[in-house]
Amino acid sequence: MSNPNPAFLRFTGHKAFAQRLVLSTLTGRPIHISGIRSSSPTAPGLAPHEISFLRLLEAVTNGSSFQISYTGTTITYHPGLITGAIAGAGAVEGDIIEHNIPSNCTRGISYFLIPLALLAPFSKAHMNVRFSGPGVITSATESGDMSIDSFRLAILPLYGLFGIPPARIDLSIKQRSCPGRGDRKGNGIVELRFASQVRLPKTLHMNRSSGRVKKIGGVAYCSGVSASNNKRMIHAARGVLNALSSDIKIAEAPPGRDDARNNVGIGFGMSLVAESSVPGVIYSADVVAPSEGGVLPEDLGTRCAYQLLEAIDQGGCVSWAAAKTVLTLMAMGSEDVGRLRLSKAVIGTEEVVGLARDLKTFGASSWGLREAEDDEGADVLVSVKGSGVGNVGRKVA
Repeated sequence: MSNPNPAFLRFTGHKAFAQRLVLSTLTGRPIHISGIRSSSPTAPGLAPHEISFLRLLEAVTNGSSFQISYTGTTITYHPGLITGAIAGAGAVEGDIIEHNIPSNCTRGISYFLIPLALLAPFSKAHMNVRFSGPGVITSATESGDMSIDSFRLAILPLYGLFGIPPARIDLSIKQRSCPGRGDRKGNGIVELRFASQVRLPKTLHMNRSSGRVKKIGGVAYCSGVSASNNKRMIHAARGVLNALSSDIKIAEAPPGRDDARNNVGIGFGMSLVAESSVPGVIYSADVVAPSEGGVLPEDLGTRCAYQLLEAIDQGGCVSWAAAKTVLTLMAMGSEDVGRLRLSKAVIGTEEVVGLARDLKTFGASSWGLREAEDDEGADVLVSVKGSGVGNVGRKVA
C-alpha cells in the first residue's frame, strides 16, 4: 500500500525552482525548499516571477497547497491533481484560465510556458491559459529566456515525437511586447490551448546522426518602434545564412493593436530556427535589443545568425534550449529505455546536469552515457529509462 503522506524531498536555493515544482507535481512528491536567496541583503526570498508561477500552478491543479515562510526564503509544496480548465475551478472544457502577471516580473513568458507545456499532456482536461498583464514579455530577455516564437517553432513541434500531436496545440500571440524600460515594458497577451492529453508519452529513440540543415526559418518582431527594423534584421541575417541554405523564410511579425495606445514594451528582436533532414532535429537562436537601446537592427540580425550557426555546430539531435523538455518527457514516459543523442556542450551544462540529479531525487533512473561511435567523440548517447508516471486523471491511449 502506498504511503498517503510521503516524506518531503528537500532542496536548497532558488536555482531550478520551476523545474522542481513541475517534477513534484508530475510525481506527486511534496518538496521543501530552503535557503532561497537567503544571503541577499536587498531581495531575499522568492522573486515576483516565482510567486506568479506558484499562483499559476494553483490555478491549473486541484488540491495543491504551499506554505511560504515570513521571510520568503523557505517554501513547502504539496502537489495536487493536474486538472487544467475544468468545472469546479470556474471553467468547463473549452473555457480558459486567466493568469495575470504583475509588472515587477522581469522574466519572459517562456519561463511560464515551458513548465506549463510539460504539465499539459498529463492534465485531466484541456490546458487552456491566457496570460496578460504588465509583466507579460513575449520577446527574448537578457536573463536568458527564449522568445515565444522560439518556443512555438523549436519546442512545441518536439511533442510530436512522444505521440502528442502538435496540431492540437494552439499558441496565439494576441499582443507582442518587449522588456523596454520605465512604463513602456511588458503588457503582452498570450493564449495557450493544449488539447493533447496522453496516457503515457512514447519512448523516444533519436540516437542517429543529426543530419544536415535543410531549411531555416524564423520571425523578426518589434513593438512600439518602426516596423522597418524587422526588414533590417532580416536583411542582415540573410547576409550570413544565404551561404548555408537556399531555403530561408524569415517572417515579419504583424504589428500589434495600436502599440502606443496599449503601452506595450518598446523593443525589437529576432528568433531563428534551423530544421535538419532528420525529423525532429531543430536548432534555435534568440536575440533582443537591450532595454537601454543603442543597438542597430543590423547588428542584432547578424548576431542572431551567428548564434544559430553556433547551435548547429554543437551538433546533437536536440539543442540546449529544448534538452530539458525532451529529457523530462523521456523520464516520465513508459518503462522502457529511450535514447537521445546530445552534444557534449549540451550534456555538460549546469542545467542538464542539475536536471539529471533532480530526476534521480524524484525517483527516476540514472542516465546511461556513452560516446557516439560514428563521429570523433563530439556527441554522447544518453539512455533514459521511463518511470511510467503517466496521466492518472485521463485514461486515453
